[in-house]
Order: sequence, then structure tokens, then C-alpha cells
Amino acid sequence: MSLNLINDSWIPVRRKDGSRVTIAPWQMADATLAFPDWPRVDLNIACLEFLIGLVFVADPPSDVEDWQDRQTPDPERLRERLSHFARAFNLLGDGPRFMQDCETFEVGVKDPKTPDMLFIDSAGEQTQRNNADLMVKCDRYPMLDYPLAAMALFTLQAHAPSGGKGNRTSMRGGGPLITLVEPRDGLWPLIWANTPDGSSAQPDVLPWMRPSRTSERDQKVFPQDAHPAEALFGMPRRLRLVAAEEQISGVVQRPYGANYAGWEHPLTPHYRVASGSELFPRHPRAGTFGYRNWLGINASPPPDADDLARRAEIVRAWGGRSGRRPDVIIAGWAMDNMKPLDFLFSRVPLVTLESEAAGRMAGLVKAADRFAAALRGALSTARAEGEAREALQEDFYARTQSAFEDRLSDLQSDAPDWERIARQWLNDMRKVALSIFDAAAIAGLADRDVGDQGKIINALRELRAAFDGKGKPGREAFVALDLPVPEQGKKKGIPA
Repeated sequence: MSLNLINDSWIPVRRKDGSRVTIAPWQMADATLAFPDWPRVDLNIACLEFLIGLVFVADPPSDVEDWQDRQTPDPERLRERLSHFARAFNLLGDGPRFMQDCETFEVGVKDPKTPDMLFIDSAGEQTQRNNADLMVKCDRYPMLDYPLAAMALFTLQAHAPSGGKGNRTSMRGGGPLITLVEPRDGLWPLIWANTPDGSSAQPDVLPWMRPSRTSERDQKVFPQDAHPAEALFGMPRRLRLVAAEEQISGVVQRPYGANYAGWEHPLTPHYRVASGSELFPRHPRAGTFGYRNWLGINASPPPDADDLARRAEIVRAWGGRSGRRPDVIIAGWAMDNMKPLDFLFSRVPLVTLESEAAGRMAGLVKAADRFAAALRGALSTARAEGEAREALQEDFYARTQSAFEDRLSDLQSDAPDWERIARQWLNDMRKVALSIFDAAAIAGLADRDVGDQGKIINALRELRAAFDGKGKPGREAFVALDLPVPEQGKKKGIPA
């Protein structure tokens, strides 16, 4: 017995009423469904990408008008269109296998590996040999049922990190940042909102329907070498699943799968190092996805950075498709080369601003960065430890998040008063920064020696001065906020 990923019911989904159901892909158009319900959040995100990919290859919108006309789900139409792809979506069998190499690998001494290897946060061979699996775990999944194995396989191919010699990363590099427009109306509106314009394809365009493009001599696969659907069904890893007793018991891997270059994935934001240079996919950093990360991802980049920061194609397209203000799901593995650090999952507003307002928003963020640096410097003088300073700086951003969103709302009003907004933001940040400094450095001041007391008082004086526009961080913040920079004094303890 195998699993066909088109015809069979295998995807766990949560309904809007909280109940759980298992569906076949064509049933994603059921208006009662809310969100995938796999046991891991990275599988839920990958599942959304999988469903988007299916609609894109089988029945995408041809243009904006077609997208708007077909917002109401049509399960029977989707079932009929997807049925043509059933032969390409068998998980096992003698013919083509979903996301697996066409070649039947000869099993060697070290094969097969446990299916645990399909998960990004599982320990690699070297980690296991060194008994270093503290943050990444081994032997959690000695066997997988077919549905979980299929979803894990797709997730690895779509998000593959560095995996040793010849084991290629995903088209977007290891652990890409994923941005999905979320209209907040359920599963089908979410899938349809993120399906790019295109024309229906044939099963033979999928990479596992032909001999693998290998990269022993660093051969690359460019967009002109493949169908656009390969952006959503890329196959950088050469894998074959091994079954026993109607479960997946192992994985055989061979090196030198497809080495993608030059692609712009429609669900990932990109950036350039310099104007006109190559586009690179963005990757998440560990921690909270706050306002300082928004520009060029869920928010319009400022005019002077428009060529350097590109929101995902599907995020940029939303304004032409609908006038609604949706959220954006931000997700992805934060990686340190081959090492997973954290999985980011956040919902933030989609912020589309006119050119001048986008520049003003960038000014708010830049000012926050300068004052965060001033706070960090003051804490350094107060002898806070390195990691503690980093944590307190992160606390500054977290505690100013709500105020930033208020100022952004002011900025989006019909007649924004920029100076009032800037000065209110200045006051918001001052309160938070001084509160953090007081708790970390002023509390217990009487118990410190006289020399430390003097340094802390001087650091507080300089921090306050920064919020008056004095010192390098203060001047730069005032310039970013387009506020008049006060004449710099020569008083002791305040840098000119």
C-alpha cells in the first residue's frame, strides 16, 4: 500500500469551529477549513507552500481580474484540475515518486539513514558521533507514517540547510524567510491570496518526473532551464524513501542534487548588497520579528532602498489584487550554517506606504536603532555583561513595539503631522530606555563602590543627553526624525 498525495486524504486540517479533519488536497477549497494541523509549525508552513504550489501548477489565476473573479472556492473544479497530476504524486512505487530521485539507489553499508534526517532540527552524523545533540536531537522519529513522511520530505526539499559535501541547500538557501499574505478568512483565502499568476502546467514539468539535474561539477539550474513551478517544487536533495510494514523506515541519500541559481522565489523577500547586483533571499534571525525587521519584508522599503530590498512577489502583488489590509505570516528557520537556532512564526500587518511615508517610517526605525545603540553603550559603562546587554537591547525593541505601531497608525492617517509623530516617538523611546537603564544600573547603586557610581551616573547623563539630540547617536537619531539638531555643548560627560 502506498499514498497518493492528490487522490488520498492525508492532510490534517483544523476547521474554523476548532474540530480536526483529514483532507485530500482538492478539499482545501472547503470554506469551513482554517489552517493545517500538523504536529510541528514548520510542517504547517511547508504544507501551505505545498498547497499553493499545487494550485499554481494546476489552476492558477491568469491575471488580476481572474484572481478577483475566482476568490469564491470551487472544490469540484479544483478536484478535476488536480486529478491530471495524480501520477506525479505517489509517495512510493516503481514509477516516479514525489520529491524523490528517479534512480533507484543501490543501498550501501551506511544506508539507509533513519527518517529522522528529514527534519531540519535533527542531529547530523557528526553531531551524533560527538554526542553534541543538545540543541538538535537524534532518534526522535525512527519510523514515520506515510503522511508525516511526505510532509517532512517536502519541508526538507523546500527549506534544506547545508548538509555536508554535495548536499545542496534549497533554492532559497538554508532556512529561508517565508512571507504569506493572510486575509484571515480561512484556508482557501490564504492559499488563493498567495498563488502567483501563471498558466496551468503538465506533470512532466516537475523535477522528479525526469532524471535528476546533478551538480558534481557545480552545474547550476537557472530559471530559464525549468518551469516556474520548480520555484515551489524545487528538489535540491537526491533522496529515496524506504518502507517497511506500511511505514517509512529509512531514507537513502546521494549527493549533488540540483544547484539552483538566479531564482526569485515568489514567497520569499530578497535583497541586494548594492544597486543592480544579484538578488539574494532573506533569512530570519533568531528572536522576535519586531518593527525593526519590517522594512522590505511586510512594509514598503523607503524610496532610497527600493532597489536593495524587495518584498516577496506575492506580497507586492496584493495591493493590485485587493484593497483589504491583511496580515502577513512571517516564518522560517533561523540557522547558523547547518545549525538550527529557532523557528520564527509571527503575524504582522501588511504595511503599504506611499513613497514619502515609507521614508518617514524608515526614519522612525533608524532613530530607534540609534537610541538602542546609545542604551547598549550606557549599559556597557554600567558593566552589564555582554549577553545581558544584548537581552536588554532586545527588550528595548520589544517594549517600544506597541508605541511604534501607534506612531505608524498616525503616519497612515489622512493628514499626518510629522513633527508631532516624531516627538511622540522620541518620548516613547526615552521612557522605555530610561526605565531599562534604571532597573539594570541605578537599582542597587548605593551598594557599588564610588568609582562605579560615578561611571553609572555619567552613563545616565549621556543617555539622557542622547534623547536631547546630543552626542553622536542623538544627533543621528534627530536627523533620522527630521528634527532640528540642537547646538552641541561642551559640558563634561556629554560628547560634542
